Amino acid sequence: MNNRRQLENNRREQQERWGKRRPQQPRALIKQPPKLEARRRLSQPPEQLSLPKSIVRPKSNRQIERSPEVKSSGDLRKRRREYNRLRITTVEAVDSTSRGTTSARASKGQSYPLSLQRQRNQKPRRPAKRPVSSLVYIIRMVIVGIGIGAIAGTLLSTLNPSNNTPEKANDAAQTEVQENSTPVSTAPTPQLQQEIPTLKTEMQALVARNPNLQPGVFIIDLDTGAYLDWQGNSIFPAASTIKVPILVAFFQDVDAGKIRLDEPLILQEDLIAGGSGTLRYQKPGTEYTALEVATKMITISDNTATNMIIARLGGSNALNQRFASWDLKATVIRNPLPDVEGTNTTSPRDLANLMSLVNQGKLMSLRSRDRLLDIMQQTRTNTMLPQGLGAGATIAHKTGTIGSLLADVGLVDMPNGKRYIVVAMVKRPHNDNSARELIRQISSVTYEYFNQPRAIPSTTSMPSDNTAILSRIPTCDAPTLT
Repeated sequence: MNNRRQLENNRREQQERWGKRRPQQPRALIKQPPKLEARRRLSQPPEQLSLPKSIVRPKSNRQIERSPEVKSSGDLRKRRREYNRLRITTVEAVDSTSRGTTSARASKGQSYPLSLQRQRNQKPRRPAKRPVSSLVYIIRMVIVGIGIGAIAGTLLSTLNPSNNTPEKANDAAQTEVQENSTPVSTAPTPQLQQEIPTLKTEMQALVARNPNLQPGVFIIDLDTGAYLDWQGNSIFPAASTIKVPILVAFFQDVDAGKIRLDEPLILQEDLIAGGSGTLRYQKPGTEYTALEVATKMITISDNTATNMIIARLGGSNALNQRFASWDLKATVIRNPLPDVEGTNTTSPRDLANLMSLVNQGKLMSLRSRDRLLDIMQQTRTNTMLPQGLGAGATIAHKTGTIGSLLADVGLVDMPNGKRYIVVAMVKRPHNDNSARELIRQISSVTYEYFNQPRAIPSTTSMPSDNTAILSRIPTCDAPTLT
C-alpha cells in the first residue's frame, strides 16, 4: 500500500514538473548546437520523442508501474534506471540519425538548424591582396623622397643663423622696397633757394636779449624754398625730438609690410623707463597695438613706448644706419630713453630737412604721411611753438625737454594757405625757463612774417654746403599701401 502511494506521489510530481514547462518550439525554428539539442530531447517526456521505427520506444513510468514484473520497490527502482538508460540511448540514436539525414536532405534544397548554424559560423574569406608592381613602388618612393628633401631644405634654411642676421634682413628689405617702389608724389622737393633777411634780423635781436641761451633755429618756406639758418648745423641734445625720426622709420616699415598697425606689442620689463608717459605704470606682459604705442610715443612723449618701438624696429644701430641713409648727419641714438644726460643728438637742420621730406611724401606713402602728421597734431605739450601762432593756424609738432635743453619742431598750416617748417632748439642753464619764452618769441616772429600779404624774400644766396647736402638727400619713395 505504501509503495503504491509513493508511486502515485512520484507520478504526480513528475506530471506537475512536466506540465509547468513551456511548450517547446518546433525544431526548425531552434538554432542550438548539438549538445543543447540533446539536452532538450532528454528533458522532453517520452510521449513527445519522435523515434524512427527501427528504435524501440521504452516503456513509460505508468507502464513500468503497471507492469506485472514490478513486485516491490526495488524492482521499481531497477526498472526506472533501465528506463532512463534506454531514454539516453534513444536520444543519442535520434541525434545520429538526424545528422545522417541532414546531409541527404540538404541536397534537395532543405535547410536544417545545424547546417545553417555551421554556415553562419563560417567567416567569409578576405580576398588576397594583389602584389604591388615594381613601377608603382618606385614612383611612391620617389614622391616620398622629394617630400622629405623639401622639408629638410626648409628646416635647414630656417635654422641657419647666417640667414637671420640684421644686415641681410635690412639689405633684403631695401632691395624689395627699391624694386617695388613707385613715386607717391610728382611734386619736386623744394630746393632751398635764398635766406630770408627779415627773419635773420629778428633772430639777431632775440639772441642779443638772451645772452645766457644758445639757440639753434632752422626755418623752411615749403612754397618758395626760402629758409632761415641760425646755427642750424650745430649739434644739440635731441631729448624727445629724437622720437620724430623714430616715428618716420616706423611708418616706413608699415609701408614695407614689416609691421602691421594692429600688431600686438608686449610690454617687457627691461623696456620700462622713467620720465614722461603712462606705460611705465602698467604690468609687464600687457599688450598694445603698434599704432597705439607709436601714438603714445609722440602725443604724451612716453619713453617706455619709445623703447618698445626702437626694439621692434631692430634696435638703435639699425635706426642709426637708416638715419644716415636719409643724410641726417647729426642724428644718432646712443642710449634708450629717457636720455637725461643728452647723449642722443640731432641738429635743427636735420629735423627741418626730415620734416620737408615727410611733407613731400619722399620717405613714406601719402597715407602714412597724413597719419604721421595727424599724430603729431595731437601732441599735448603746447607751451612753446603753438603759443606763437595766430587763430586758425594748426601745427604738427614734437617737443623735447631735459634740464639742459628745450626744443620744439613743427610743421605749421596757416589760414592763408602758407605752410612752413620751424625748428627751435635752445641750450640753457639747468631748467632755465627763459628758453621756453625764447622759443615762443621765435614762433611769433616767424608766424607774423609768413602772415604778411606779400613776403618777398631777399636774393641773398644760400651757402653752397646747404645745396650740396640737399642734393645728397635720397628720394626713396615708399610703396603705397594696398
